Amino acid sequence: MFDSLTERLNKTLKDLRGQGRLTEDNIRDTLREVRMALLEADVALPVVKDFIEHVRSRALGEEVSTSLTPGQALIKIVREELVRLMGDDGEGLNLNTRPPAVILMAGLQGSGKTTSTGKLARWLQEREKKSVMVVSTDIYRPAAIDQLETVAEKAGAAFHPSSSDQDPADIAAGALQAARTGHKDVLIIDTAGRLHVDEGMMDEVRRLHEVAEPVETLFVVDSMTGQDAANTARAFADALPLTGVVLTKTDGDARGGAALSVRHTTGRPIKFLGTGEKDDALEPFHPDRIAQRILGMGDMLSLIEEAENKVDQQKAEKVARKLKKGKGFDLADFREQLQQMQSMGGVNSLMDKLPGAGQLPDHVKGQVDDSQFRRMEAIINSMTPGERQRPDIIKGSRKRRIAAGSGTQVQDVNRLLKQFQQMQKMMKKMKGGGMQKLMKQMQGQMPPGM
Repeated sequence: MFDSLTERLNKTLKDLRGQGRLTEDNIRDTLREVRMALLEADVALPVVKDFIEHVRSRALGEEVSTSLTPGQALIKIVREELVRLMGDDGEGLNLNTRPPAVILMAGLQGSGKTTSTGKLARWLQEREKKSVMVVSTDIYRPAAIDQLETVAEKAGAAFHPSSSDQDPADIAAGALQAARTGHKDVLIIDTAGRLHVDEGMMDEVRRLHEVAEPVETLFVVDSMTGQDAANTARAFADALPLTGVVLTKTDGDARGGAALSVRHTTGRPIKFLGTGEKDDALEPFHPDRIAQRILGMGDMLSLIEEAENKVDQQKAEKVARKLKKGKGFDLADFREQLQQMQSMGGVNSLMDKLPGAGQLPDHVKGQVDDSQFRRMEAIINSMTPGERQRPDIIKGSRKRRIAAGSGTQVQDVNRLLKQFQQMQKMMKKMKGGGMQKLMKQMQGQMPPGM
């Protein structure tokens, strides 16, 4: 997400760094480029105008008039204005009510309401330690109810059954009663969508709102629709007392226009980002962290939180103890590291959060993708336990067998073994307090900002 915007803004602000101080001329030229970058990211025109005007007035103000580092000064202003645009403080769910707290999911068909319902149920159970029930009031779309039942099962949430011959309001009322008697903390209601905003859909969702009296009414929208996402959100905000927005499919959106437009257009905060197809690919929205990502500064706080919640601590400590005792780092350990990385959303998600990763050349970023790591894992899976422990015994015939078993080529096996040898050498340097020395060696090889 934001790849094209990050690249364009970084280039524009980098050009400013070589100048001595901020002047009306270089501010005007830089903001012209920033304006074009935002428009190309499909940010709504009124939002772009408001943003540029705020940055211009601050950049020309006394607060930076004596600055000797114009690039840094303008980056600071742009970052703060991005945060203001998306909402100064990340706003979480308000569940302070007598259980069950009801969350109503609204949006167009195909926006990802049902999958987001499952992701949210899992997030509430794992992060907030809440007991959750879900129910579908979508009596129109074939298999919509069955889909939610499957999603709920994966998420480990209770599912309240419904059928296509029931009235949506009756379904909601029945689910609310079941959640009360079942002592559930949260009830999530998945509503029906349409291909476009129409009065019939709005009337139905208003009725559901009256019956369920939700503490949170979340508008679920596909981020890849850009400005249309903001316009649709405004139509829903006019019809319903929305409390927040869930932006879905952000992993496929390189522009990010919706994230920058929705808050300004609707006045409602973005509360979650859907970041992939997996049932745990849901992130709370933090405007300050997203602003840092847009400007290529990374998002180490989110990365740390991901590691705390998704990395198997026991396995990580086992590898650490093994290294500390001087025992070899083998291919089984390497496979575990690959699996841990996949559990955190894959390499693309990690790269998005690493400071300076956006400044890597395109040909370098193009060489790193999740399919490459899945291929590596398949190769290791095709090895015997003995081969994983002692990779040095893997010669010609073994390589051919491993390649055939993993559906790869012998050169892929050779590449993996070479990469593993390099990692082994790095792990040996970490033994016996060599971590600081290793970091010093790596520092000079990192791109600026990492």
